[in-house]
Amino acid sequence: MDKRISRNSEALWIRRRRIVPCAFGISVFIFLLAIGCGAPGEPTPPVPPTPVRITDLATQQTGDAVQLTFTLPAKTVSGERLAQPPAIEVLRGAVKPDGLPDAKSFRTIETIPGALVGEYRAADKIQIFDRISPEDLRAYPGGSLAYRVRTRASRKRASADSNTVIVRIRPVPERITSLQATVTESAIELSWSAPGHTSTADPLPAISEYRIYRGEIDPASAEAAVKDLSQAKWKSPLALLASSPNTSYRDTTFDFGKTYVYTVRTVIPADGGTIESADSVPAIVTPPDIYAPAVPQGLVAAVVTPDPNAPSEVDLSWSINTETDVAGYHVYQSEQEGTPGRLLTPDLLLSPAYRDTSVQPGHRYWYAVTAVDHSGNESAPCAPVAAEVAQPSP
Repeated sequence: MDKRISRNSEALWIRRRRIVPCAFGISVFIFLLAIGCGAPGEPTPPVPPTPVRITDLATQQTGDAVQLTFTLPAKTVSGERLAQPPAIEVLRGAVKPDGLPDAKSFRTIETIPGALVGEYRAADKIQIFDRISPEDLRAYPGGSLAYRVRTRASRKRASADSNTVIVRIRPVPERITSLQATVTESAIELSWSAPGHTSTADPLPAISEYRIYRGEIDPASAEAAVKDLSQAKWKSPLALLASSPNTSYRDTTFDFGKTYVYTVRTVIPADGGTIESADSVPAIVTPPDIYAPAVPQGLVAAVVTPDPNAPSEVDLSWSINTETDVAGYHVYQSEQEGTPGRLLTPDLLLSPAYRDTSVQPGHRYWYAVTAVDHSGNESAPCAPVAAEVAQPSP
């Protein structure tokens, strides 16, 4: 009996020794697991912003270039506003015989850093010109090119590619390399030489017309613009002014003192419509106003007595000049026929009338009038008119 009790006690003691370490190990594991769950892990790097996809890409051939137009994204795919304009990547690819773009052929042909994107803005759009070399035009005569664009707010992640646009490219007239501008009093006269070939050196078909474009720039940028038109500071961009069937044009709508840029494009028929060449070499001109207004006409002088007891005066009137830049008139008086006389009106007269109250009885006066423009150019005097102031009756 005593031996049995002793053996049972020993077995119980052994089981307790086995259970206690096991329970202690589980407790430690749970404690460490709890500590691990509460400890901070490695910091998660921020996700680079990804601009939304451009969906309104449009293209057209303009001279020897393809013009791409689209809206620059302002938000990310998560709806957040982009802090800075994203960089732009332009991709160009080939078109398969079935008319579909060859996805494997797309290559990045231009990258515009975000800091320079503002230089490509036109109103609320981005405009980029992809110049097509003569070699490309020869390689794709009457063929097509495919374009896509995408933007990038970080180096690691770009937006999805835009919609794909296919544009047909055709040889255009070679660029006009000589454009002359001559200033006259009534017009800026333009002239140029007709091109004889296309940009691929093929014979040029019949010319439909020439289109003349004009813009205005800041005169301070004219010298730099002569060397590089991209350095011009535009007050108004190039816009279609007129068309001409000949290699000359007279611009009569100019203003003296403004600085103008002229370019000419040759137009030829193509695919039932027309296509323009690239811009000609520009002509930059600031027409100086060195031309005096026309001589005033119709001067009339009348001796009047405002009051029976008042001295006589001479009333002068004449026809108003039709020039839009006339600032006013000067009146001259002389007591000797054929001499210029003295200026009666140091300040310009704004209306074609004047009353001379400086006359003396018993004298004859000759009057002449000149017109002065806003640049200070003064016309020749009109034909003098005499006025004789009689002695008062005794």
